[in-house]
Amino acid sequence: MRHRHFLKLFSAGAIVLSVLARPALANPVVVFDLKSGQILQHQDAFKRWYPASLSKLMTAYVTFRAIAAGEIQLDSPIKVTKHSAAEPPSKMGFKPGSVMRLDNALKMMLVKSANDIAMAVGENVGGSQAAFAERMNAEAVRLGMNGTHFVNPNGLYSPDQYTTARDLAVLVMAIRREFPQYAPWFSIEGLAVGKKAIPNYNLLIGRYPGADGMKTGFVCPSGFNMIGSATRNGRTLVAVVLGEKSAVSRAETAAKLLDQGFDAPVAGSTTVAILAPYGDTTSSNDMSDEICKKKKPHEQSEAPPAVAKDAPKSPYQEKLDHVPTLVAVGLGGATGPAPKAILDQGGQEYADVPIPTWRPDKPQPAGTGPKVAGADAQGDQSAKTAN
Repeated sequence: MRHRHFLKLFSAGAIVLSVLARPALANPVVVFDLKSGQILQHQDAFKRWYPASLSKLMTAYVTFRAIAAGEIQLDSPIKVTKHSAAEPPSKMGFKPGSVMRLDNALKMMLVKSANDIAMAVGENVGGSQAAFAERMNAEAVRLGMNGTHFVNPNGLYSPDQYTTARDLAVLVMAIRREFPQYAPWFSIEGLAVGKKAIPNYNLLIGRYPGADGMKTGFVCPSGFNMIGSATRNGRTLVAVVLGEKSAVSRAETAAKLLDQGFDAPVAGSTTVAILAPYGDTTSSNDMSDEICKKKKPHEQSEAPPAVAKDAPKSPYQEKLDHVPTLVAVGLGGATGPAPKAILDQGGQEYADVPIPTWRPDKPQPAGTGPKVAGADAQGDQSAKTAN
């Protein structure tokens, strides 16, 4: 009996070791169990990296905490400023002065990865971009994300906006553990804006068994980043993948890492919280030459590239095998209280960004009100912007 018990334990441990002993990956990776925090794989976990739109996870986290603190509600108004409307794609394209509910804004930010909406959320919840960035950094310090710094809420490139795979794992654990009520937002298959359908850039959603989150990101210096999570038999694993070379390869890598994790019944003893820093933790990797200068413009996008009809496809380029469930979002319906940060400005909603308004005694001309974004407002990102 003791011999069989030993063999069973040895076999289970060997599976974990076989996963950890696979050839080293070429980019930062962390794979961990969400409940226990136990790490199954890691590579360059403390390497400084540009987060791109993975920054929007911190934007969501700060906003969730503001909701919990009573500063704002899900039906509170988020107004598009002149500054936020000018942010480059990916974006929704709403005009300055347009107003939407906070919950709709967050869904657009997380699914469409809209840079204009992320900036609007930051300016409304924080009072300004700078003030919101201060809150992002304060949360990073509180959570122990010691290799992270933010300057904007949407992830558009800045040399002063950086993170690590390990720090992103810490953030994911905080979001999923503290705010489980918002978990469904990270697994939305697509949005419906009027008659337009916007698919989720996370290609695991609807394709990988059990996929339930979380976010993608891309700027030329960072390459293609992804955090993918999946739940099977009550066990949730998360793969943080940074610096992949395409939207498809990052999905394939995340799926492979999750597969390996689910095949390992026993996790190691090292956790996200106690993993000690190692390697180069101060210099940032810049993939601009490899990712953008050597690729055609259509390859410099979050959207998976089209392939010839008869060419083999990745399973993550295939259409969904079911009609996607779309969540309707748009403007209007914001009946809740204005964000406390805006009210604290003494009634001047945007002192540095004036929003033209019509005199109350004069009717507003037809066609000048805010509208739901049309086809011309749904462009993919350009080579030097974030998704």
